[in-house]
Amino acid sequence: MEIEIQLNGKIEEEKTIELYRANSWSSADKPSLLLAALRNSHTLVTARNQGKLVGIGNAISDGFLVVYFPHMLVHPDHHGKGIGRKMMNTMQTVYRHFHQQMLTADGEAVDFYKALGFERAGQTEPMWVYQGDEH
Repeated sequence: MEIEIQLNGKIEEEKTIELYRANSWSSADKPSLLLAALRNSHTLVTARNQGKLVGIGNAISDGFLVVYFPHMLVHPDHHGKGIGRKMMNTMQTVYRHFHQQMLTADGEAVDFYKALGFERAGQTEPMWVYQGDEH
């Protein structure tokens, strides 16, 4: 399987929404907002298998010290094949020297990010104001 990873490439609306739906992400129900958010990210990474979108991730950053990785998705049919790791490694070409890299993980994603070197930030607690009821 040949996976092509690309920084700041073009995203197709329909294929992007399909990927979010396949992962049961509620943002797929807000397609115009989701696509605007992705397109306005500091950095966007995509993964393709024979031209088909199989992964996407984004970063929000001040460009100097802090980066937040809100989305990192791989199609469920391609989990466990190293695609997420390759996407995050590509993101690290931009952000590896930043003072602070942040993300929020739950479920199986926690172990994935720990394997990439992320750890709980001291005694911090995740907090949010959430405008949905999907969780």
